[in-house]
Amino acid sequence: MSLSLDLTTLRNAYAAGTLTPTALVEELCQRLDAHADPAIWIHRLPRSALLAYAHNTEQRGPAEQPLYGVPFAIKDNIDLAGAPTTAACPEFAYTPTVSATVVQQLIDAGAIPVGKTNLDQFATGLVGVRSPYGTPRNPFHPDMIPGGSSSGSAVAVASGLASFALGTDTAGSGRVPAAFNNLAGIKPTRGWLSTRGVVPACRSLDCVSIFALTVEDATRVARIAGQFDPMDSFARHAPNEVAAAWDHAAESPFWFGVPPADQLEWFGDQQNPTLFKDAIRGLESLGGVQVEVDFMPFRDAARLLYEGPWLAERWAAIRAFHAQHADKIFPVTRQIIEGGSKLLAVEAFESLYKLADLRRAAEEEWAHIDLLMLPTAPTIYTRAQLEADPITLNSRLGYYTNFANLLDTAAIAIPAGFRPDGLPFGVTLFGPAWSDPMLASIGAAFQRGTARKLGGSRHPLPAVSSFAKAPPLRLPRGVQLGVVGAHLTGQPLNAQLTDRGGRLVRTARTADCYRLYALAGTVPPKPGLVRVAPGEGAPIEVEVWTLAPPAWAEFVAAIPPPLGIGTLILDDGSTVKGFLCEPVALSDGEDITSFGGWRAYREAQRGSGQPGASQA
Repeated sequence: MSLSLDLTTLRNAYAAGTLTPTALVEELCQRLDAHADPAIWIHRLPRSALLAYAHNTEQRGPAEQPLYGVPFAIKDNIDLAGAPTTAACPEFAYTPTVSATVVQQLIDAGAIPVGKTNLDQFATGLVGVRSPYGTPRNPFHPDMIPGGSSSGSAVAVASGLASFALGTDTAGSGRVPAAFNNLAGIKPTRGWLSTRGVVPACRSLDCVSIFALTVEDATRVARIAGQFDPMDSFARHAPNEVAAAWDHAAESPFWFGVPPADQLEWFGDQQNPTLFKDAIRGLESLGGVQVEVDFMPFRDAARLLYEGPWLAERWAAIRAFHAQHADKIFPVTRQIIEGGSKLLAVEAFESLYKLADLRRAAEEEWAHIDLLMLPTAPTIYTRAQLEADPITLNSRLGYYTNFANLLDTAAIAIPAGFRPDGLPFGVTLFGPAWSDPMLASIGAAFQRGTARKLGGSRHPLPAVSSFAKAPPLRLPRGVQLGVVGAHLTGQPLNAQLTDRGGRLVRTARTADCYRLYALAGTVPPKPGLVRVAPGEGAPIEVEVWTLAPPAWAEFVAAIPPPLGIGTLILDDGSTVKGFLCEPVALSDGEDITSFGGWRAYREAQRGSGQPGASQA
């Protein structure tokens, strides 16, 4: 079957009458039988069950079913009524009579469950090789790992066996496999999608994740599945403004954080760094402004996940089973989880205090950015490499993922091109809790600007339709302000911008129609910029900052005479609002145009020892 399973293609085929859910199931069964990779599935629904779902969907019709006839896969630590749940441990298996909340919501919306997919046992691992059911084959190279723990879910979608798949994400299990399989992977804000009916890994951190061919498709599914579940004690109500944000158009600029080069870790990979630089340029092309952030609070929080009390939470999840069947647990999984049995309560409190400190440090970074962009994984390994050093290499894959749930972020993993060796590369956009609409909007636009194909297929991205359109977010549009003196970075009045949330956009120079004067009697010392005829002035150093409209109004209201706000012409022909001076104040001022800017003038003052130089 050459038909792409993305939501737009299916919707269009159903609407045109060229496809029915029953016909899709018949063809999908042929595709499943022909796909020679039994390790993807732990339990596949029989053809008769799939046809029953299709018939029920057709009887109800598409009008009330937003996922009409859409096939999906379910990670086998999430319950589907009547199908065994194993968490990739045969001796753990049970057969639920009720589906997990998210599964039932998707079935009610018309989606058709295909089966239960393989995983790193008890969702412990980012590699996809820790299962007695085998290792799903990476569709881009059979020697490479598929990523985990949601290995089967990601491979099923990338291989064209499901339109989307449910996974879980505690440390990165819904993002790393997305990167290794050229997929979008949503790790929602904790508590948005119910985890009732999910075998826990770390119950306080677990999220149900979604793999899809596009960010638009994953977002569509998340919005349907993300209904508040009052019977889930870890569920959270989304703030009212989040619901409203899905329906507004995206605007720019937006600010995205990137760690400095010396905080990026690639573990010797020579191909991913170039693709990450390309991804930065991709966000900039959408109106993003790159801001350097300190990654250390995020990195240090990531280390807590497997070095702190949350390892004991993994132990709590399977302690009863371990007491009876310890020898049935996958060896590496057992080694990791048993480490949690040795932790003390005092260590838990110490780690909680440390995490609180790291959250506060992370908040300082969020104050300057709308979102954070990181590589989804620093590198990728072969299956042979993992067998030789399973714990160390697995830990490396979580360098950019493990902090997300501890620091309460939302995240979307996005395809970001292909390496020279043909393997896919991906990036992840992070935002504070409930920033999911913003990440979806920007992520969908980013994928449309960079994607070459869907998953492991040759299918291109479909045209945007009302069915698959990414729910965008209206980002606050700032007012740009050009500053030339005491408000420059490092100068005494710069805090008047930063305290109001101002952000430095860029440095620039004015056109040659301005002259700069050092004003007399001002404290702290200030310059005055005056417009003159073209060619009668000189380019003057400018920093362009931006302020949200309310902060802009407050800032302008506090500007004392003889300064005011006008329009500055920059040397590239663009314009920004900026400081200008009333000519009456220049009679006692010193013309300092020849210095080319306030900083150069002040440095010259310091060098000469002139009075007032220490006030800058």
